[in-house]
Amino acid sequence: MTNEKCIAACQAAGYTVAGTEYGKECYCGKAVINGGQNTTDSQCSISCAGDPTKNEGVNNTRLWKYKINLPANNTATECLSRCSKFGFMAGGMEYGQECWCGDVVDIENNGGTLKPESDCKTPCPGHPGYVCGGGSRLTYYAWSLTDPLYKWTYASGNDAGNYKFFVPGVVVPLMTTVGINGKITFVEKAGTGPPNSTGAFELDPSLTNNFTAAWRTMRGIKTDVFCSAGLVLPDKAGRQITVGGWSGTSTFGVRLYWPDGGIGQKSVNDWQENAAEVKLQKGRWYPSAMIMSNGSMLVVGGETGSNSAAVPSVEILPKAGPVIDMDWLLRTDPLNLYPFLFVLPSGGIFVGYYNEARILDPVTLDTVRTLPQIPGNVDNPNAGRTYPLEGAAMMMPQKAPYTEPVTMLICGGSTVGPSTVTDNCVSIQPDNPSSNWTIERMPSQRVMPCIAALPDGTYLIANGAQKGVAGFGLANTPNLNAVLYDPSKPVNQRMTIMANTTVARLYHSEAILMQDGRVLISGSDPQDGKNPEEYRVEVFEPPYALSGLPKPTFTIVNKDWAYGQSVTITITSGNTANMRASLMGAVSSTHGNSMGQRTIFPEISCGGGTCTVTAPPNNKICPPGWFQLFVLDGPTPSVSTWVRIGGDPAQLGNWPVTTKNSFKLPGV
Repeated sequence: MTNEKCIAACQAAGYTVAGTEYGKECYCGKAVINGGQNTTDSQCSISCAGDPTKNEGVNNTRLWKYKINLPANNTATECLSRCSKFGFMAGGMEYGQECWCGDVVDIENNGGTLKPESDCKTPCPGHPGYVCGGGSRLTYYAWSLTDPLYKWTYASGNDAGNYKFFVPGVVVPLMTTVGINGKITFVEKAGTGPPNSTGAFELDPSLTNNFTAAWRTMRGIKTDVFCSAGLVLPDKAGRQITVGGWSGTSTFGVRLYWPDGGIGQKSVNDWQENAAEVKLQKGRWYPSAMIMSNGSMLVVGGETGSNSAAVPSVEILPKAGPVIDMDWLLRTDPLNLYPFLFVLPSGGIFVGYYNEARILDPVTLDTVRTLPQIPGNVDNPNAGRTYPLEGAAMMMPQKAPYTEPVTMLICGGSTVGPSTVTDNCVSIQPDNPSSNWTIERMPSQRVMPCIAALPDGTYLIANGAQKGVAGFGLANTPNLNAVLYDPSKPVNQRMTIMANTTVARLYHSEAILMQDGRVLISGSDPQDGKNPEEYRVEVFEPPYALSGLPKPTFTIVNKDWAYGQSVTITITSGNTANMRASLMGAVSSTHGNSMGQRTIFPEISCGGGTCTVTAPPNNKICPPGWFQLFVLDGPTPSVSTWVRIGGDPAQLGNWPVTTKNSFKLPGV
């Protein structure tokens, strides 16, 4: 933009007055209106975007950064209702059609001062009898601070939790998974580490004081796992699987690992792959995966490669029929990658992608119901939630007797084009036909967040950036603060601002729950020239880990549960009077997606030194799989024990069979 280009554009459109503002804005008209007056050239100090040697416009500091243009219907009521919907406690109108949203504190921070009301003379387009600001003047309103729209808790000391350096790393992981052997697998994008890297490693968290002993080099991965999907299978070995990947044969990849050797013990098993005989029907980069209620594996979406054709289809492993094309995946590509997948208590499959969500039939995979559009940002309703506009999603806790509709939670995201990173979480009860999205403002903007479900029913929001989108070199301003989300509190009072880290965790970072109740924080491969490839591994210690209260302990014999079964556990320490139990689904963490996540609080009754835990009643409340069983004495969780619920109905333990016996099979 230059003054000359603006004048020429206005003349070509038949206007006789032209003006430039803010370096890149051009305004045209046939008269100077709304009380505009001449001023001195010295007040115009912003360089022209098209010619930095010239100035255009007044360098006014904006009080608030969120602007909504409402040329037809701007009024105080319309503007303020939009601001308050997204949790902003101050708002104002300017130039008639502009609605601005922000906070009262921004006025002082940005040097705003009150001016005579007579300076505001521009009629509101939605009600010309009222005034909507003027030239560089806001008609300003604010909500009472005694009745705020939201209440964040500012924790301090141990209540804020703590980031702690855990172990030097050997890999910049693309994905992390806690295995049923208690160890954590790390797999990397090919080419991230040294030229001779095998791309796969396993960490024993009990040996972090001995670097050499803590890390085990794994082998067997033959194709590139870059942007693949991962899960823990419900077979009796708890095998880990990754599917898809980057480029050519890798996009069809199916890789399996059978965890062996417990905590502090030697492990020897490696990953296994036979790309010639076991592969996806369609090559997929950036797919998601989920264990269905029948125990099979559903794989959804992806692309054939970077900025390449969409793969707008779903398929099932082990192979069950052809792929099924989905028009909604084609229509929303490329903004729907790594979609969020969850089995609902109704039996339907929740899919969240871009700014949409729907429920699929678990048998036909047809759409049963399309949910309301997912809200975006206050200034952009089309902000997205999945890669590359990456947010993170969780299923909120299910509690016995499982009569309450389950709630889905999605936090963070970004926008297309000049990106405005999302500063809210949204939630909905998909099985409730009348449910709509609830918006809760976050303390800061966050794209590429990771969320880890904690055994006390809360959720740790960590990692990510405050500007940009997901991808290499596409985000900046790391978000170093952790937030704890507590769904037991009232809406808009659920977020607590926790401790900060000093380590930027951007693209390709992870957060995953360990068996001791801490959260493993890893990764970051921004390739931005400012923040490093991140090898350091941290843990976040939630407040319950710092309270000084003793952890309860228990033993259990039966670790393979049928639905509805009553299982006895022996409490070896802890007060059983208020004891709870939680079941935390096995998770693979990548790109803000915690595949396999589920939090269940089953029925528990205690007497003497034992407690009886009742397994969830069916495969809709609890799809077949492996879960960390915690017991909680008040706020304090035990160390978990892995249990399997629902068996292996799809007989994954007998899959895959190859002519060369390329895969160890645990059987059913």
